Amino acid sequence: MCLAVPVMIQKIEGTQAMVELGGVKRTISLVLTPEAGVGNYVLVHAGYAIGIVDEEEAKETLHLFEEMANLVDENET
Repeated sequence: MCLAVPVMIQKIEGTQAMVELGGVKRTISLVLTPEAGVGNYVLVHAGYAIGIVDEEEAKETLHLFEEMANLVDENET
């Protein structure tokens, strides 16, 4: 199973972008999405931005991931 995660681009240098998810900063490649800009949300899979997504959709998806993580935490205690 593959999973692409939405993240917001904070900084771009060439074809590389700095993003942050859950307090973790990571450099990703924009080779597949050269039109992406700072402030855009992109779907990231295997270190590559594979598509630009609407901010509302990205935030909704991140909220759902958070809810799933909370359910797992609750079930482990």
